[in-house]
Amino acid sequence: MNGPTRVTRWLGSAAVQSLLVLVALVWITPLAGLLLSSLRSERDNASDGWWTSLVEPSQLSFDNYRALLEDSGLVQAFWNTVLIAVPTTVLVVGIAALAGYAFAWLEFPGRDGLFLVVVGLLVVPVQIGLLPVAKLFGAVGLFGTVAGVVLFHVAYGLPFGVFLLRNFFAEIPREMLEAARLDGGGEWRIFRRLVLPLGRPALASLAIFQFLWVWNDMLVALLFADGESQPLTVALQSQMRQFGSNIGVLAPGAFLSLVVPLVVFFAFQRHFVQGVMAGSVK
Repeated sequence: MNGPTRVTRWLGSAAVQSLLVLVALVWITPLAGLLLSSLRSERDNASDGWWTSLVEPSQLSFDNYRALLEDSGLVQAFWNTVLIAVPTTVLVVGIAALAGYAFAWLEFPGRDGLFLVVVGLLVVPVQIGLLPVAKLFGAVGLFGTVAGVVLFHVAYGLPFGVFLLRNFFAEIPREMLEAARLDGGGEWRIFRRLVLPLGRPALASLAIFQFLWVWNDMLVALLFADGESQPLTVALQSQMRQFGSNIGVLAPGAFLSLVVPLVVFFAFQRHFVQGVMAGSVK
């Protein structure tokens, strides 16, 4: 029995590893192609495929990135993306953490009904709110600004954030919180010293999801941002519309737009996995 069992396990492990390697290659190939294309001249990209640079590394240079850094419009669009994604992520995580703790452990009138309203907002498509919010922002002077884009993303990111963190915080043992209260800890101190450290995996997961959603967004920014506040996704789309296949600008810009979320994801990968697996085992 031991021999066939070992063979079965080895084959199963080999099959799984082979499948994972195949998936990794399929996922990495477009990224590698984009990177190599961004390092080749526009003439080389027009004449043959990016894979030729693997045997002719002399084609590769950083001239496209130098030209990209000299393009003030794209540089400004990159910093606009940072100014939109980072504050939105911080606000959503911070407000959702406070609201999630309140819904999970504080008693107040209408708590359950209000939480149902929050859950109901999860099914509201973002397209429904575009026109009325655009009119509202236009009336208060926020339309076409970075602040307006941030507020829109915060409003639509909070329902999911509150739902996720409330369910995570609710899994904290009640005895632990009661012991902290018996030791004289107030709600704010319990939240800051106990709940936040225990909720780090869920907070990291929410931060990654929110950052990726906002960084890669184009629909909201296309409507609410003007030429001075547009993020990188809108700027690249505008370049494509104006100059067609301007690969010398589009390839390095697209790779720059792609590599930042990858760095953020891999930096918080361990916390992300913990947050996804939280609650799956006792």
